[in-house]
Amino acid sequence: MLEIACHAWAYNNLPLEEAVGTIARLGFRHIDLGTGPHIDVVSAVKQPKLEAERIRHLLEGFNLTLTDLYLMLPFINAADQQKREGQLLLLEKLMPFAEALGTPGITISPGGVHGDGQDHSLARSVPALQRIMDITEDNDLRISFEPHLDSVASTPDNIILLLEAVPGLSLTLDFAHFVVQDVDWEQIRALYEYVAHVHLRQASVGHLQTAYEDGSLDMAGLVGELLQADYHGALSIEYMTTVGWHGMLEVSTTQEAVKTRDVLREARNQLLAARA
Repeated sequence: MLEIACHAWAYNNLPLEEAVGTIARLGFRHIDLGTGPHIDVVSAVKQPKLEAERIRHLLEGFNLTLTDLYLMLPFINAADQQKREGQLLLLEKLMPFAEALGTPGITISPGGVHGDGQDHSLARSVPALQRIMDITEDNDLRISFEPHLDSVASTPDNIILLLEAVPGLSLTLDFAHFVVQDVDWEQIRALYEYVAHVHLRQASVGHLQTAYEDGSLDMAGLVGELLQADYHGALSIEYMTTVGWHGMLEVSTTQEAVKTRDVLREARNQLLAARA
């Protein structure tokens, strides 16, 4: 039912316990987690069940359900073979942790644009993503990539190329990455059939993050479009602390998450009531 989640990356400046508690106190019942300061990757590899149990216990204590786990591994397509093999091996070693954590899906980067350029980097992403699908074929986890800026798939054409080249792969769609580029909305709509997870925050042309009132994304209209496209996943609100990245403006992640949540919730409830 288009559950509304909050990404813990909004509170990367806090320990995981405080970030989770803050999100719960804001009234969210669903949460996205990702690698970074909140997840001890070394512990997740060495003691996957124990580390997963620790995090699951924390989420359960705050009545939060996990909606996605983002494993940010941008060097899966690195020019250096040893580096990309290291990242793919790390992902493989993290799978027992992900399964024990109980995440319904994993989001990954399609790989960054490396020193030898877009074309070579994109070409290496195809076998890397296929390898990831092979690694995960024996579990029920949804595997999707986020077409983020600085990745090989920051444009709709390259996104479709990867999706067609790697069967079973789906999308985690962050609309802000298209808004900032002023991508034609019809090109974005063409991606809806592949979307398995959604990230949302306000943005505008040239600014990957803005305050809600300054953004150009029609959140309520977007809820309607996703419902029309028969999307059943979560809507994860993802305001971030990486100020300056592609014009990302500093905002109160708490205030903006609440504003966005309220608009999404009202639009969702009205649309579902009208369908009943």
